[in-house]
Amino acid sequence: MDIQELGQKINQCTEDLDFLSARRYIEENLTILEDHKYLLKSNAKEIFNFVKERLESGYPPLTKQEKAVINSINTYAYNFDLRGIKLVLKSKAKLFLREDIISYLNEDARNLLKSMGAINE
Repeated sequence: MDIQELGQKINQCTEDLDFLSARRYIEENLTILEDHKYLLKSNAKEIFNFVKERLESGYPPLTKQEKAVINSINTYAYNFDLRGIKLVLKSKAKLFLREDIISYLNEDARNLLKSMGAINE
């Protein structure tokens, strides 16, 4: 895939609101896109800047399994299922020690996990 085609794919993904695919393309081709950022439209540039800032600040991208864990915590918190939250926390406690995880949690999950002492403010 050449650089023009890559830029078109990323722009098309952002226009289709498929931000996950756009982010994946950007993460896989970050070094190439740094030199050819002009090919990206404004939404794609915002995703590029976000991904670049995250990587430069030392936070590794989340794996699919970590995203699934965070999604389950958000769902349990939305449904106020404390038992489910405790089960997930027991098996994946190390994940919630990361400082960047808080930005992926919804408001319900943040409040519940803070009150449980699982995350810091």
